[in-house]
Amino acid sequence: MTQRTEGAAIRFDATLSAIDSSTVVRLPETASKDLPSRGQVAVRGTINGVAFQTVLEPDGSFGHWMKVDDPLQQAAGISAGDTAALDIEVARDWPEPSVPEDLATALAAAPQKIQDLWNEITPMARWEWVRWVNATRNPDTRKRRVEVSISKMNGGKRRPCCFNLSACTDPDLSRNGRLVEPLDT
Repeated sequence: MTQRTEGAAIRFDATLSAIDSSTVVRLPETASKDLPSRGQVAVRGTINGVAFQTVLEPDGSFGHWMKVDDPLQQAAGISAGDTAALDIEVARDWPEPSVPEDLATALAAAPQKIQDLWNEITPMARWEWVRWVNATRNPDTRKRRVEVSISKMNGGKRRPCCFNLSACTDPDLSRNGRLVEPLDT
């Protein structure tokens, strides 16, 4: 059951699932429908009363999901197969993404103009660049994406283009742009 509460909070219960080596929560359809985008959405909230801030990922089927890392699982007393109570709200401010080493190295070696652009764009735009680079397992494709990112930023592009923002792009958790079914179903 999902209910919207005062202050645009979205409350729901969801079961944690194991996919590959990750533990994830797939939002119920009704909770995803209350979000402003079918793509990534920055949120803050609680899971079993424990505070977190993250960026929800699209599942490729008009819904959303999030990874629940080990420290959050331990703090909330949950693991794959458990049902948790979540209370989330859309965050105005996006957290900074974790920039992968290859992209960080390329940015550090890039001309000042590109470094300035990277620092000027919004955290949301930085998430999109990181997401695009991370969306492949193939090392040659990844290398090419880092090079193309630097080239496009050199040309003034503030965001990557030509990829489906509502697709699930985690190469370990998706197939054909959709979040795979959990191992524990």
